[in-house]
Amino acid sequence: MPKIQQARQPLDEQEERQVRRLASSRHGPFDWVLRARIVTRSWDGERVHAIASHLCCSAQTVRRVLHRFNEEGFEGLGDRPRPGRKARLTEIERHRIIALARYSAPGHQDGHISPQWSLDALTEVAHAAGIQVQRSQIRRILQRAGVRWRQEA
Repeated sequence: MPKIQQARQPLDEQEERQVRRLASSRHGPFDWVLRARIVTRSWDGERVHAIASHLCCSAQTVRRVLHRFNEEGFEGLGDRPRPGRKARLTEIERHRIIALARYSAPGHQDGHISPQWSLDALTEVAHAAGIQVQRSQIRRILQRAGVRWRQEA
């Protein structure tokens, strides 16, 4: 006969309050909220398959969340570190590079066609602003953002 899996009872009132508050949150991270809802439904006596059908996820996901919560507690509801290299540039630095490309290039004169940015010029300006980035990375950032730094011929 298969083992019935449930979330362990909360250690104290504070833990229960934290989990239930997160489960009813509308603005929290979706994956945290989903995991908290799984735990609270288990506390309320629902079985794994019922929780999975109510929350539109698999029974294996419910089992995994319950196991993590039983082992790690409230901290187990959070995300685990993801593999791979960490991003070198922050979102703020990416936005600063995009903003640089949207402004007119140096040497702009009134009444004349504004000169175009070159990737080398953008790299120099970014380095002067304290952003350590390479020319090829600037190109990828601008392409993803859909920003044109040069005029098409």
